[in-house]
Amino acid sequence: MSGRVGESSSRRRRTAAKPPRYDRSITVFSPEGRVFQVDYARNSVKLEGITSVAVRGADSVCVITQRTKAPADPLLDTADPAFMHLFQITERLGMLATGMPADGRALAQQARNEAAGFRHKWGYEMPPKMLAQWLGDRAQVRTQHAGMRPYRVVATVVGIDEEKGTPELFTCDPAGQVLGHKATSVGLKDQEAIEFLEEAMAGNSSLSFQETMEMAVSALRHVLEDNSQGHDTEVGVVRKNYPIFRTVLRRIYKNPLAGQSILDGEGQ
Repeated sequence: MSGRVGESSSRRRRTAAKPPRYDRSITVFSPEGRVFQVDYARNSVKLEGITSVAVRGADSVCVITQRTKAPADPLLDTADPAFMHLFQITERLGMLATGMPADGRALAQQARNEAAGFRHKWGYEMPPKMLAQWLGDRAQVRTQHAGMRPYRVVATVVGIDEEKGTPELFTCDPAGQVLGHKATSVGLKDQEAIEFLEEAMAGNSSLSFQETMEMAVSALRHVLEDNSQGHDTEVGVVRKNYPIFRTVLRRIYKNPLAGQSILDGEGQ
């Protein structure tokens, strides 16, 4: 009997000493004030293994991202939208979803519906800032209910504000935090790219269209591995004097040929 009592009390002590799991529910804060499921969602954006860069110039915005690495199955069509990260939300608005492709597509479709409803109701294009705030509200709600999980993407919204006539760049993370940027990076090597942008843009934040594109490509190239076959990327641009969001696929190289422009002779 005494042996059973001792075993039972020992089991209770081990149970009492085991710390609570604050990451089992998204609605529970840890003693440090963190919501671990949101932290996990933010960190898992890097698991896709790609890096995205966005730069805002004086009259344009450029976003560039690596394409999802081709799967081992040779029968899959890699040109299918399932492998895309850039989405045209409206004629003037674009969204780059860095992270889980399925979450990115779902979020883009919801954004298209919201932007279309806004235009139908108010008669003008939804401003980039308002779309970013709407995405942030959607993401924040998913941190309050146990029956949901956060989106595993960071959404980058770019466009031209129809009223102000200025280019705008915003990001929205899984926690619903919306931030405006002059330039930013998201993904696997985001800190390296941000450090490059901070140094390259110091005292020169008013970039022309050509300089904006070159800055974005240079920042991404800075963090890419050296690969003789190059890296497939998606590029999205929107300009003040031509406020249509356009995308193109390009192949860029870590080290371009001597004398070759950063944008010439590379890709499609």
